[in-house]
Amino acid sequence: MSGRRRLDWLGLTPEPERELPLAVAALRAPPPASPSLPPEAPAPAGEPAAEDPAAADPAAAERRRVERLVLRGSRHGWLRYLAEVTELVTSVAEGSRPGDRAAALLAAEVVLDHHRMLIGLPGTGYGRTAEDRTALENAVRTLRTPTRTGGSR
Repeated sequence: MSGRRRLDWLGLTPEPERELPLAVAALRAPPPASPSLPPEAPAPAGEPAAEDPAAADPAAAERRRVERLVLRGSRHGWLRYLAEVTELVTSVAEGSRPGDRAAALLAAEVVLDHHRMLIGLPGTGYGRTAEDRTALENAVRTLRTPTRTGGSR
């Protein structure tokens, strides 16, 4: 193999780049604040309140992260990011983390499709993602099943 960087992983599908940032930002969003918590203390007089740019627009921050991975990252870094997304999705599906089930389902389907296509690429990517594929398949089944809440039936 030459010293050139392998880029075959970039040609799989554009859906992760297009669809994951908004879905992942929704999954990373903290649950709504409890009304019993006191409001944050205002900044001292004369000092501007510190604003986290990622907090101001989490979807834009996630888009920048994906863009950095695609433009300057590696296959290993990309798969690590998708494993992180898989963890978010499975946590929502299992109920161990609150989150937007529609966003979790979208992210699960996109990552699962991506991981299935790895079979066509050289290297160990397909084998490395076997556990994630199984977890995502289970999560998709769970997330497609309507939940029963107190307001239904």
